[in-house]
Amino acid sequence: MFGLAYLAVFGVYLLASVGAVMWAVGYARKNGKSAMGWGLGVAFVMYNIVFWDWIPTVAVHQYYCEKEAGFWVYKTLDQWKAENPGVMEGLVDNSPNEKYPNWPTEDWAGKKITSINQRLGILYKDHLSSAEESELFLNGWRWKTELVDKKTGEVLARRIDFSTGNGGYTAGMHSMRFWLASESCINGIEHSANFNGFLQQFRGARK
Repeated sequence: MFGLAYLAVFGVYLLASVGAVMWAVGYARKNGKSAMGWGLGVAFVMYNIVFWDWIPTVAVHQYYCEKEAGFWVYKTLDQWKAENPGVMEGLVDNSPNEKYPNWPTEDWAGKKITSINQRLGILYKDHLSSAEESELFLNGWRWKTELVDKKTGEVLARRIDFSTGNGGYTAGMHSMRFWLASESCINGIEHSANFNGFLQQFRGARK
C-alpha cells in the first residue's frame, strides 16, 4: 500500500515535470527563444527540486567508505588468553537464546555496553546513541562497533561502516526519500561478517 502511494506521488510529479518542460518549450518557440535551452533549464529545475542532494550524498558516502570504513583486529584471541591465563575457560556466553532472546546490556564507563560474557562486551557508537556520532555529512552517518575488554577498557577489534538516507536504520523524512538509502559501504557486509566471526571466538562456554 505504501509502495503504491510512492508510485502515485512520483507519477504525479513526473507528469507535472513533463508538463512544465512542454510549456517551457512551447513558450520559447512562440517568443523566438531557444526551445532546447528553456526545456533543459526547466527539466534541470524540476530534477533538483527533489534530487538536488542525491549526487553529493553518493559522492561523500563513497569518500568516507574508502577513507575510514573497515575491520581491524588489535589483539587476537591467543594474545588475549596469554595476557589473561585461565580466564577464558570461566567465561559464560550471554548471546541470545530461546529463554533470553535479547542481548544483555549494562552500564560501563558511563555508556551502555552489550555484554557477551563477564569480561567482554560490544560497544556501539552511532548517531542514535552518541553525540560523537551525530549526522556526519549530508544524509549520512558513521556506525562504529567495538569489541571491548570491560576490565581494562582495551579495544580488541573495531568495525566502521557508513550509511546514507534511511539506510535501514533511521526513520522520518529520510525514509520518504528512498533513493538516498544505502545501508552500508560496498564491503560493509564482509566487514560485519569478519567482526562477528572474530567475536564468536571470545564468547566463552554456553551454560
